[in-house]
Parts: sequence; structure tokens; C-alpha cells
Amino acid sequence: MERARKYIAEFFGTMILVTLGCGTAMLVGCDAEHGGGYILTALAFGLAIVAMAYGVGNISGGHVNPAVSLAVLISGGMDVVDFCGYVIAQCLGALAGSGILALIFDLGSVTDKTGGYGTNGLGGVNDSIGAGFIVEVVLTFIFLLAILGVTSKNQKHGSFGGLIIGLTLVGVHILGIGLTGTSVNPARSLGPAIIAAINGNSDPMSSLWVFIVAPFVGAALAAFVYKLLEGAKKKEEE
Repeated sequence: MERARKYIAEFFGTMILVTLGCGTAMLVGCDAEHGGGYILTALAFGLAIVAMAYGVGNISGGHVNPAVSLAVLISGGMDVVDFCGYVIAQCLGALAGSGILALIFDLGSVTDKTGGYGTNGLGGVNDSIGAGFIVEVVLTFIFLLAILGVTSKNQKHGSFGGLIIGLTLVGVHILGIGLTGTSVNPARSLGPAIIAAINGNSDPMSSLWVFIVAPFVGAALAAFVYKLLEGAKKKEEE
């Protein structure tokens, strides 16, 4: 029952993240040249994470992101069974959030200014798979390094941890939106891409693997680097 509660929390947390973040992107657009929609989308994703950190964080840890769960797994914070349960719940939540947006925008005849339910793409890096992959690895690495530091047993940020994580996500979005749309979250990319494909736009599916694999690579690197740094610090203290 305890596991089920965690998975349900991750489902709703990811659903809300996608609904707020991708929904804002769809509504205001992400044109870096005009800035307003760009910043609003970054804030929407960051504030959604803040809300979920405090909303479901005490139940499941508030990962709402398979990459975060992978880093926690590597760090020894969860077992393989929970990792699999979290990832499944997160992907289903992202799909549900994207489905909600499809209902709102399609039934209400609202213009989707992203052209694809807030999907990620490589247009900002001139369709370069290599450049897009590097962007997502680096941004995920930064995001996860912050999360691991804030959630460490040795951290002293107290109740401000969720806010710090949310602001970090805003930061990586400010750089990444114009390059890849910013994923750093495989579930967040998967849900909108599936809904877009169902509605006849298969373009996001062609580069989807980048936004699944790269965040996992960035998360794994962050976990290993943080373990190395934390281990070195403990040795110095001894």
C-alpha cells in the first residue's frame, strides 16, 4: 500500500507538471525573440516543480521525472522495484497531462502556439542530434546536481529545498527552451509526443529518443559526480 501511494503521487505530480508547463508553452508560445512567452514557460515549469515538491514531496519525494528517479536509484535512495514503479507512474501521468491539454485546446478551439502540444524538438540547434543531445545532457546534469545537493542528508537548506529546485529548473529552461524546448525529463517529452502523434503530428517522434536517453545520461553523470564529491568531503572531514 505504501508503494501504491508513492506511485499515485508520482502520477499526479507529473500530470500537473505537464499540464502547467506544456500548457503554458502551448498558450503563450516559446519564441525567444519576443521573450515573454519564453520566460513565462520557464516560470511555469519551475513553479510547477515547487508546487509538487511541497505537494507530493512528503509522500513520494516529488521526483515527477524518470531522470531524477534514476539518480536517486544510483545514489542508493530507492530500489529497482520502486524505480520501475515510479517511471511507469510518471510516464502515465505525463500522458494524462497531455491528454488534458488536448481536450482543453482541441475542444475549445484554442491555438497551440507550439504546434505540437509542447513537444521537444531540435529546431533550435538546426536539427543537430549531437548538439541537442549535449544540451539535454548538460542541462539535466545541472538540474540533478542541484537536486542531489539539496536533498542530501548533509544539506542545510531546510524547507527552502523545493524552491531551490524549482528555481534551478527555471534557469535550465531559460537556456534550453530556444535550443531543444528543454526536456531534462523523459516522461515530460514522451507524453506530449504520443498525443501529438495520435493527432497526426509524427515529427516529434523522430527525435524523441534524444529526450529520453540524454536526460538519463545527464542524471547518471550527476549521480556519479555527486557521490564522488560527497565521498571526498567525508574523507577530508575524517
